[in-house]
This record gives sequence, structure tokens and C-alpha cells, in this order.
Amino acid sequence: MLDYEGDTHLYLQIADILRHRVVALSAGHPIPSEAEIQEEFGVARTTARRAVHVLREEGLVYTVQGEGAFVGPSSDAPRKKRKAPLYQQIATDLTDQIKAGKFLPRRPIPGETALVRQYGVARETVRRAMGLLREQGWIYTVAQRGSYVSEKEAWPQD
Repeated sequence: MLDYEGDTHLYLQIADILRHRVVALSAGHPIPSEAEIQEEFGVARTTARRAVHVLREEGLVYTVQGEGAFVGPSSDAPRKKRKAPLYQQIATDLTDQIKAGKFLPRRPIPGETALVRQYGVARETVRRAMGLLREQGWIYTVAQRGSYVSEKEAWPQD
């Protein structure tokens, strides 16, 4: 699909592919995130970002801080709701597993590296998920040991 040996920069090739996809979408529809572009094309985050920037400069998409990029000029249509951020999805999944008894109180949950592999996300995404779980009281962390499931009494009340 991409010509790695050619005279056209990869980000321009990706922008061209995305341009053809975008024309079939309605205004306000989300386009793939930088992470999704990165995974699909096997490129660096910077390359994905530059491809989206090209489309934004052409007026084909607009971006919203913390939410992503959407088809069309920002005034054309309301954005369609995106899923919850990945770190929240991971935190919810781990919470469900804790509630179901897969991870028991005072026992470890998988480490960052295992969760990065399991969910196919960046380490920072896993760290944000773990931080959210700590903040809510689902887990606690012991220095040099890892993160553990909190006692049931510490779990948030739904």
C-alpha cells in the first residue's frame, strides 16, 4: 500500500489514502486517531500526526483537543460521539474483572508491560488507566512490587 522506497513522503501517501476515505463520510464523523493510523500503516506517531495535519490544512477535517479529528469544517455539523477514551475503557474492563473475581483483593493485577501487550496501547495509556483505578479506590500500588486489588471495603460504591 505505501511506497517506502518512493520519492513521496509517507505522511503524504497516508494523507492521500485518508483523503479518499474522508470523502465518503458525513460531516462530523470521526476519522481514525493518530494511534489507529500508526497501527494501520506501521508508522511513527509523528508521521500519523503530519498526515492528519495535511487534511486539516486542506479543510477536509478539523480537530478538537482531547477528542480527535472529524470530517469537514468545524461549522458544518455536530460531532458524533466518540467512544470513551482508551484509558477509561481499560479501567472499566479491569474494574469489571475485579468485580467478577478474576483479580482478588490484596492480589496483584497484571503489570504495565502485560497490559500494554494485552490492550495494544501505549504505556502512558495504561498508566492513566491505573491512575484512574487508584484514584477511584479499586487498586493500590506498592513501590517496587506492583499494583494490587484493594479490599472490598475500599471499592467505590456504585
